[in-house]
Amino acid sequence: MKRLEPSQNEHFVDLIPVNPAIERYMQELIENKSQHVLVEMEALAKQKNFPIVGRLVGMSLEVLAKMVNAKRVFEFGSGYGYSAYWFARAVGSNGQVICSDSKLANKEQAEGFLSSVDLWRRITFCIGHAQEIFSQTEGFFDICYNDVDKNEYPSVWKLAKEKIKPGGLYIADNVLWHGKVIARNNIDEWTQAILEHNQMIFDDPEFDAFINPTRDGVMVARRKVA
Repeated sequence: MKRLEPSQNEHFVDLIPVNPAIERYMQELIENKSQHVLVEMEALAKQKNFPIVGRLVGMSLEVLAKMVNAKRVFEFGSGYGYSAYWFARAVGSNGQVICSDSKLANKEQAEGFLSSVDLWRRITFCIGHAQEIFSQTEGFFDICYNDVDKNEYPSVWKLAKEKIKPGGLYIADNVLWHGKVIARNNIDEWTQAILEHNQMIFDDPEFDAFINPTRDGVMVARRKVA
């Protein structure tokens, strides 16, 4: 796979794809479009140094879900429900977002946050290993969203792609991995897994894909309609 030539400094930690000033401008456009629960969830993420997708990516998840009229979403890795908030808004009162996480405490926090804005009834929150939960869940999905440990990205893609409806989406966070995807030497296990994941998706003839470089990179792949 051909990659961009790195600069003389091959340290790619926290390389930001989009100019921070541009990201601040985009944040300013949406800063008044929030509910109190978002402020609380974002404050908790900052306090605990807990990774969430953030407001810009969250809004893009909601818009993408609405564009494909998603009614059934599966999340591989849900934390305490930040991304689920956006998907739950999109699927409507008759929709379902199936969340997965290994920690009961995250489910309890998600229930508190999402109940406060009347979205919990749209959530099915399962505790355990995301891939096992997915394998035991019947039916197809309009969207499969991947935000598990990065070394598991290739296996999640292989599972998820088989149960995405034609016209549906596969979405994955952190696919630029702090800029490490352009490294040529000393590639760690998680970066290698993301590189493999990304290339498999772009090579798959059943999907059209692009990467939104906002924040840490979001993969969006649409299953073609026959």
